[in-house]
Amino acid sequence: MQQSAVPELAHTHTRPIHWLATATALAGVVALSSLVQPGSATAAQPTAAGSTAPAPAAATPPGTAGVTFPLSCGTGTEKTVVATKATGDLDGDGRPETAAVVHCDSAMGTPPDGVYVLTRAADGHTPRVVATLVAPKERLTVTDLAIHAGTVTATLLGYSSDAVPSCCPDVKTPAAWHWNGKAFLRTTPAGVHSV
Repeated sequence: MQQSAVPELAHTHTRPIHWLATATALAGVVALSSLVQPGSATAAQPTAAGSTAPAPAAATPPGTAGVTFPLSCGTGTEKTVVATKATGDLDGDGRPETAAVVHCDSAMGTPPDGVYVLTRAADGHTPRVVATLVAPKERLTVTDLAIHAGTVTATLLGYSSDAVPSCCPDVKTPAAWHWNGKAFLRTTPAGVHSV
């Protein structure tokens, strides 16, 4: 084996003094970092002058309690039932709306669903219905209601003819509604599928 032409360097062998120097330097870095801290974190956004403004409070979506839905439940003894609901900002104003699947409370049969969009009234507190996405007269059952990126989505279960009994829908259609600034436009992401 050939010897290196360079003599052994003194710093290649660790000694206790090297460990002590490393530990002292590390302790100094830790101590210095505890003295220098960044400013407090806030959710405020900087304003034009460079100062910060408070972040807007998160708006509460409108609830369904006490809302009169445009749904006729017959004799007056039947009440409306909110089967499911979803919330999200549908019109891009920063305030959430609520989409609700509602039907009449019935002891028998499968009552058709209606899908309604609720927002807050001008007073900022009272929820009100502003759109009907599915009317009960369409004889549909609505499942999988959701709101994503300003779009309401659902699966609509319906009937290929009036001869199909209400218990057994035989057509399944995915649907989506998006606000265009004037009205909700319905699209069908995929074709109609038999159940």
